[in-house]
Amino acid sequence: MTDRKASTGKVSADEGTLLSTLRNLWPYMWPAKRFDLKVRVVLSFAALIIAKIITVLVPYTYKWATDALVPGESDISSATLFMVSTPLLLVVSYGVGRIMLNAFNQLRDAIFAQVGQYAVRELAYRTFVHLHQLSLRFHLQRRTGGLTRVIERGVKGIETISRFTILNALPTIVEFALMAVVIWWQFDWIYLVVIGVTVWIYVWYSVRVTNQRIEIRRRMNDSDTEANTKAIDSLLNFETVKYFGNEEMEAKRFDASMAIYESAATETNTSLARLNNGQTIIFTVGMTICMMLSAQAVLAGTQTVGDFVLINALLMQLAIPLNFIGFIYREIRQGIVDIEAMFTLLEQEAEIVDSPDAKPLVVSGGTVTFDNVVFSYDPERTILRGVSFEVPAGRTIAIVGPSGAGKSTLSRLLYRFYDVTSGRILIDGQDVRTVTQKSLRAAIGMVPQDTVLFNDTIFYNIRYGRPDASEEEVKAAADMAQIGHFVEMLPQGYKAMVGERGLKLSGGEKQRVAIARTILKAPPILILDEATSALDTNTEREIQSALDRVSRGRTTLVIAHRLSTVVNADEIIVLEKGVIAERGSHAELIEKNGLYTTMWSRQREAAEAEERLRQVRETDAEGIVVRGRTAEELTSGT
Repeated sequence: MTDRKASTGKVSADEGTLLSTLRNLWPYMWPAKRFDLKVRVVLSFAALIIAKIITVLVPYTYKWATDALVPGESDISSATLFMVSTPLLLVVSYGVGRIMLNAFNQLRDAIFAQVGQYAVRELAYRTFVHLHQLSLRFHLQRRTGGLTRVIERGVKGIETISRFTILNALPTIVEFALMAVVIWWQFDWIYLVVIGVTVWIYVWYSVRVTNQRIEIRRRMNDSDTEANTKAIDSLLNFETVKYFGNEEMEAKRFDASMAIYESAATETNTSLARLNNGQTIIFTVGMTICMMLSAQAVLAGTQTVGDFVLINALLMQLAIPLNFIGFIYREIRQGIVDIEAMFTLLEQEAEIVDSPDAKPLVVSGGTVTFDNVVFSYDPERTILRGVSFEVPAGRTIAIVGPSGAGKSTLSRLLYRFYDVTSGRILIDGQDVRTVTQKSLRAAIGMVPQDTVLFNDTIFYNIRYGRPDASEEEVKAAADMAQIGHFVEMLPQGYKAMVGERGLKLSGGEKQRVAIARTILKAPPILILDEATSALDTNTEREIQSALDRVSRGRTTLVIAHRLSTVVNADEIIVLEKGVIAERGSHAELIEKNGLYTTMWSRQREAAEAEERLRQVRETDAEGIVVRGRTAEELTSGT
């Protein structure tokens, strides 16, 4: 395998050149550690040269056969006549030559195919890896549909450039050079002048029209990306669309993008017809002039009919690569347009990187320390303002507070999705910025509020916590998370598919899967980021029991919205506007009668009201009439 960290320079369809693009792609088409692919490159070039030599020789067999069929016109030497004594043998030679020409061209393509596909695979792999290395900030701002479209077109663009440049552009140059030598030697210099001028006008016209089409292509790509983004976004939010009955609005938004695409695509095809027509006219005029010159020479007796046929055959042979010049240039330019967004992704620098001397994290106990941590997502808005606290090894610390206080930011900083603006975060005395990200994240387990599962089996989603875990270990983790019995009742058991983002499972079932895979990971440090806030009260109690099992004996940081889930924490820290407003045990904070007490009272009142409403619903469901009191009175406690 080649070094997948090879550098990639900046490429633009406007500023970049074919040379710079090839320079960026060359490490993948001539991979340093793949001798077998280098051999393929050499063999494909050898097949290319042989094919082009045959290309020049084939028209001569056509000329000789023509002269042999016209009495008194043959100018074939005696040696040649000895080798090819009959017109029929010359015709056979012509046929064999064309077969060999095609055979070597196909051989070239077949040999080079693995090289081109290797380049596509390596760059696609590198882009995929790079996207996972980019910061959370990038992914929060991305548009998934547009991003997948950029990668899809980029991969196709790489394949186009590698194929057309190596397999078509270079052969065209070689063939034109050989044709020029033959025409100069076989005919007069005037023929070469006519052909040279024709080729120059042909190339100039092709480049000019193709450049005009680049902007059209870019608009077509942008509208295609926009339409794909809207389609995926709408389908991912299928239920929301249905809730509000906005199917027609979504269809109109999608159609508006497709209308722009339709216009650009139509303009692209129209300009292509203009390009092809102009190329045909230019070349046909040049070829007609050369044939008129040859016809006059035949009439004057200075050339044979075979020469007339030869110049026609040579020019028709030249028409094929000339046609490819316009086609290749167009495809390469469009390929660069397609991959420029992909290279822009590759040039996007990761916000969080390991320091050159980073070492693996060594966890002895698992003590987590936030030391005067200051952080802001935006310089104009500071989220955390000098937060300091410690989570002793094996203890549980809860972080509570109003929305926007910075609770979840603490977990993102501990995971090092972002780096602190100032201050330090330590694990057993080691600054998280001085250890490798891989070892840091291997030591931390997360049960988030919104669990998103992969569209695969339950078994796969649980084993994601430790991919090398055995089947028995996966089932044991599921049992500990209190989901094993549920899974075994399913018709397909652990092979049951969870659907996209886990939509086939309920909120509680998804949370249990998330808990199971965290159990399987067995991290010394655990983060519970509002893991039960989106669940109903009964489900919350069941999940909380499973979470208590997971956190036992582990250093645990609980970020909670429902205070009832953290009353047993060793210490509760109350955040408000990015600073620690209060701290202490549940009982101590209640005695202070401060912010925590206010939050506790409000949530308790809401919980009691919810419980009374539940009782009313159960009473109604049993058909019992509660005389003289309305449901509103019951829930209000009057």
